[in-house]
Amino acid sequence: MKGRIISINISEKKGVRKKPVEEAVISENCGIEGDAHASSAWHRQVSLLALESIRKMQAMGLDVKEGDFAENITTEGIDLVALPLGTQVSLGGDVVGEVSQIGKECHSRCAIYHQAGDCVMPKEGIFIKILKGGKVRKGDPISVGE
Repeated sequence: MKGRIISINISEKKGVRKKPVEEAVISENCGIEGDAHASSAWHRQVSLLALESIRKMQAMGLDVKEGDFAENITTEGIDLVALPLGTQVSLGGDVVGEVSQIGKECHSRCAIYHQAGDCVMPKEGIFIKILKGGKVRKGDPISVGE
């Protein structure tokens, strides 16, 4: 299964929309350098959400884009929620991650939820733990299980 990176998004604080960057360094067993969620202390080091999921929210009339769901990497062409836990995902030429969580509990309803009455990240976002670090760029390929 192959896809591509549509956007790389980071923020200095948790719980806010992330801003896009052209490229990022992802550190082994940590996450994206400069992002509030990067930590070796947990398994949710990098979050991924498919552009296809964002388009569902846009079809509901919401003015949302990549990073608005606080995802680190916006993907295209891969059915993220169909990936079993433990699946290896390659990002760009160097980075390798392992699916560590599918979806998440939304403890406090985000701004998106209040606007639309729904949010895709808790159901359709996934998290990976970084097994091998490196640099990723917008437009880089993503492959699964290779």
